[in-house]
Amino acid sequence: MTVSNGTSTRRRPLPCGIYAPTMTFFDPDTEELDIPTIKKHAERLVRDGLVGLVTMGSNGEAVHCTREEKLAVTQATREALDAAGFKDTPIIVGATEGSVKGTIELCKLAEKAGGDYVLLLPPSYFRFLMDEEAIQNYFTAVADESPLPIILYNYPGAVAGIDMDSDLLIKLAQHPNIIGTKFTCGNTGKLTRVALATNAKTPWSEGSGYMAFGGMCDFTVQTLASGGSGIIAGGANVMPKVCVRVWNLYAEGKTDEAIALQKILSRGDWFLTKAAIAGTKQAIQSYFGYGGYPRRPLKRLEKARVSTIEEGIREVMEVEKSL
Repeated sequence: MTVSNGTSTRRRPLPCGIYAPTMTFFDPDTEELDIPTIKKHAERLVRDGLVGLVTMGSNGEAVHCTREEKLAVTQATREALDAAGFKDTPIIVGATEGSVKGTIELCKLAEKAGGDYVLLLPPSYFRFLMDEEAIQNYFTAVADESPLPIILYNYPGAVAGIDMDSDLLIKLAQHPNIIGTKFTCGNTGKLTRVALATNAKTPWSEGSGYMAFGGMCDFTVQTLASGGSGIIAGGANVMPKVCVRVWNLYAEGKTDEAIALQKILSRGDWFLTKAAIAGTKQAIQSYFGYGGYPRRPLKRLEKARVSTIEEGIREVMEVEKSL
């Protein structure tokens, strides 16, 4: 089951398709949460075709937010979706903490705040102690106690280079409360192996229900060709319609059209990838009139860099506006 603001209902399923790790917006002067903009953004993304949202992921600046803020963002997102008529849209919550105990506690609180699933990185602060056994024990212990199903988050760049291989991911997938992996590593071979071993869900087959997510929109077609289930991509904050269009074209068998549009998407997404969170927020500001800045210590971009990003994504944004 899922819990939304304290009310028990059926669990919202995870559909195949495009998800965004939503940005967390802040007041430009005080750096306090900008809840109205957070709600506005969540509603826009789902109206533009996204099938689910991730709160407090890497793009959501989870590492810059307190536990209370993480819960407030998740609750606000659930409220916004419900109010807009998207009560069936699932929310995945980034709930990583350094310890097993802390992560379990945050998973429980995420459920109360309206989350349906959690996305968890491997622990990495004591990197030299985090061998495969320690990582497996961490995820197994959390999965045993978490009220929300777990999606493993393989993002070596965020965890001191820890890169879970396909053998470990397949082993962890045997736990009934571990139901997916997000491959921000960009390794489509690894995604293929895990999707095959878990009989992952695809647009053409329910399979086991396991979700193999590509972690960037610039390999959407490749994810589908590898047997993937969906994409969780920062670029979907900026060009959700194009991301959805690429996915749908390939799923409908229009391979050539999907590949052609993927090339445009990949060219544009690279400007966002290079500029990271600050660049994505400025792209939203340029094209949608809101966005603002990341929390310090992340730097605000100079005007010349903002202009470069705006020009770099112009081609894909023209397609976005036409859809």
